[in-house]
Amino acid sequence: MANNTSRLQQWLESVWYGDGRGRFLLMPLSYLYSAINTLQRKTQSKNHTKLACPVIVVGNLTVGGTGKTPLTIHIIKLLQQAGYSPAIITRGYGGKATTWPQSVTVESDPNLVGDEAVLMASSTAVPVYAGANRLASIERLLNAHNCDVIVSDDGMQHYKLPRDIQIAVIDGKRQLGNGYCLPAGPLRENKARLNDCDLIVVNGENPQGNSFENDCFAMNLSGLTLYNLSTLETKSLDKLTGQTVQALTGIGNPQRFYKSLKDAGLKVIENSFPDHYVFEKNDLTFDEASIVIMTEKDAVKCKSLIGNDKQYWCLPVTARLPNEFNIALLTKLKTIKSSYTG
Repeated sequence: MANNTSRLQQWLESVWYGDGRGRFLLMPLSYLYSAINTLQRKTQSKNHTKLACPVIVVGNLTVGGTGKTPLTIHIIKLLQQAGYSPAIITRGYGGKATTWPQSVTVESDPNLVGDEAVLMASSTAVPVYAGANRLASIERLLNAHNCDVIVSDDGMQHYKLPRDIQIAVIDGKRQLGNGYCLPAGPLRENKARLNDCDLIVVNGENPQGNSFENDCFAMNLSGLTLYNLSTLETKSLDKLTGQTVQALTGIGNPQRFYKSLKDAGLKVIENSFPDHYVFEKNDLTFDEASIVIMTEKDAVKCKSLIGNDKQYWCLPVTARLPNEFNIALLTKLKTIKSSYTG
């Protein structure tokens, strides 16, 4: 097992989600952070200009991965099935482009525009624009494409962005951690912010029970078929039952991915890197086990590094939600859409 995340990150996660020491030393900074955040939200949320079409924000309160991107992809496909022409805006986190916003396609370099942006472009075939300034992305998007709904992957804390529907995604196992704001806890906003959300989605197991009452829905990420990054061959995950594999991740919460492999009967050697990590060739070389499995998000970055090597596989996942979620979202959107003329 190799954990290449920083010691600081490992210590903070032990404080946020375990019994790690040091929380009380960080509390003064958390109070300061919370006060500044509240002020920013009040000032930046004023005088929103109504956009030409509705905006759905898919976000979270906690630092790290909760499943926003798979949910965004699910929502895009749902909107398409309902007859809408949706598009996506995203931060492009980790992208090194010198000018923003960027139009993102399947052919875009994830090192320039971000791994999640390329993943969403390849998974949905809808317009995707990346950039920190969400309003600039929307302006560029609407000038180039005819779309009638915009879905923002992340952006809940981008207070200058008008939004018609807010969806919060919560990790079912970690939930809100110790309940404190950064840096003593994992929250980017006070947990009372959930009261402003239209829908709450809980991703995965929820051992504490459903403690979120307002329009809360369970989501599960399922992946059963691997594909080879070199040959594009597909293989059922259960064909590897009993085998030892190297699992490679550069995502916010890798344990969910590792668990899915273990639940399928694989013997997993874990190799964790920081979220949005820029992989190099030597990161992909292992002495043990001939098969390497990674997430789809990591695969978009690693594909250019592997050449014709056939040992690298990817496990795509699909977000599965109850039909009640789909109905609730489409019903809210239909009501909101009637106030738009664009």
